[in-house]
Amino acid sequence: MSSSGLPSDAFVVALARLPQVGPARLRALLRAGEPEQVWAALCGGSNPGTPAAAASRHGGAVLDALIADPADRRSPEQRLALIESWGRAARALDVATFWRAHLDAGVGVTVLGAPSFPPVFAADDDPPVVLFWKGELDHLAGVRVAIVGTRRATRYGRDLAFELGRDLATDGVAVVSGLALGIDGAAHGGALDAAGAPPIAVVGSGLDRIYPRAHAALWRRVAETGVIISEYPLGAPAAAWQFPARNRLIATLADALVVVESQHTGGAMGTAVEATRRGRVVMALPGPVTSAASDGTNQLLVDGCAPVRDATDVLVALGRDAVPRRRAAETRRPPSAQGAAVLDHIAWQAAPIEQLLLATGLDLGALALRLDELEADGWISQRAGWVERVGRSRS
Repeated sequence: MSSSGLPSDAFVVALARLPQVGPARLRALLRAGEPEQVWAALCGGSNPGTPAAAASRHGGAVLDALIADPADRRSPEQRLALIESWGRAARALDVATFWRAHLDAGVGVTVLGAPSFPPVFAADDDPPVVLFWKGELDHLAGVRVAIVGTRRATRYGRDLAFELGRDLATDGVAVVSGLALGIDGAAHGGALDAAGAPPIAVVGSGLDRIYPRAHAALWRRVAETGVIISEYPLGAPAAAWQFPARNRLIATLADALVVVESQHTGGAMGTAVEATRRGRVVMALPGPVTSAASDGTNQLLVDGCAPVRDATDVLVALGRDAVPRRRAAETRRPPSAQGAAVLDHIAWQAAPIEQLLLATGLDLGALALRLDELEADGWISQRAGWVERVGRSRS
């Protein structure tokens, strides 16, 4: 717990909300110091709960590190202007209120290095620093196939994406997409129609900023039955520069990536590049040679990617003829009735044990016993008087 009484994650979340802060800039901010120190430096030492002496001691060094960041190709003057804009935004944002907003909205938060951080992302060479989600992280377990393509899909492409999503989900494969219009939405529509493996979505905005608005119902259904993941906190709007970063997370999750329809350029082709760089299986759906919507996919086939006609082709490419349907929670012993009652009060964010005492009405000894049982079975993690739920996702 920080000197302000807030978990360190709360300051990471606040830093992620600063203007023009994406994954790379968030990493740069955290290289400059501890999250609360960086926040205090940007606020000019005015961060509530931060001792003035500590802010003074660390602030100058933090700002110097940001201005001198060798990974930033802009001039020092440009960096200073950006840092000044961060300072204005930081002074206008109350960290405790912003943190509480995520808890109240049911948005999960996990930071790289935390027990709940998905291993598939932690092992990547370009990992996210922080993840936000709605749904259950346990749904990342098992085999995952990303289905991506153009927003300007043809009827042919939408129908085939729907069928692939439906048939893969029926076969126990989690379908991953970006919830975009066109191919993405059709693939998740098929996965939901199957009521099979839980769908997984990665989006490029805060989880309260549904984009596109036409997919509001689709977002809700994916969150209810699967999981939606973002690198961006509440309030972050969808911006064009955020989608290439989103696409790398889709590529990271995918055991195989299927491009259904795509022009020569665009997000789907960029996702294919990211998947290839990570050694993932990249496949493409053949399309009419006269269709501009299939220019990119047909080129992928010319370049040597395997063709996809149906879900069986994808399973064969993964070296499987069947995939057992399962969820991560099925791999661990269920909690006892008393343990489950306590687990219901434990969030995916770190919370103090005192809060659980009030919520459960148990005395400290009884609560400690239940927490030890839950930790032994892999349901929670305990650290210095704080407790949080733990996801069992697999890479």
